[in-house]
Amino acid sequence: MKELKLEFRIDKENHKILVEKEFAAPLDIVWSAWTRAETLDKWWGPKPWNAKTKEMQFRKGGSWLYAMQGPEGEEHFSKAEFQEVIPEQRFVSDDYFCDENGKINEDFGKSKWIVEFEPEGAHTLVKIETVYDSEEIMEQMLNMGFQEGFAAGLLQLDDYLEPN
Repeated sequence: MKELKLEFRIDKENHKILVEKEFAAPLDIVWSAWTRAETLDKWWGPKPWNAKTKEMQFRKGGSWLYAMQGPEGEEHFSKAEFQEVIPEQRFVSDDYFCDENGKINEDFGKSKWIVEFEPEGAHTLVKIETVYDSEEIMEQMLNMGFQEGFAAGLLQLDDYLEPN
């Protein structure tokens, strides 16, 4: 089996992280894995951490409030507010760290996620563009291990999709 594409590009000038990931599953299955809480909780985040959804309304104007739970039981909350949802094509969200009630942690600001899905035969290509308020905030996220952690989560999604 050929190696599935996983590519990260850092655009410092425009404070963006661009990711392309190919999955060996059809579009409807991959879309579902990215948009349903019960599935996101199975792959989002690097082991030994796991995501636990507190609430999710996947629609324009809706949001996803979840905790990243660590091996010692620690929790760090994040929220995605969905600005646009075009089924099986793309979604756009404003994401930020927050408390358990969804109140933003201003130390990190917000990032805009533009996630696009493209069918490629029996596979699906997902393109993720994450735009930060400043290069400084983007660098802070990279220094916190964003690239390694996000890559690990995407590879866990490969494992989750494997039977398909």
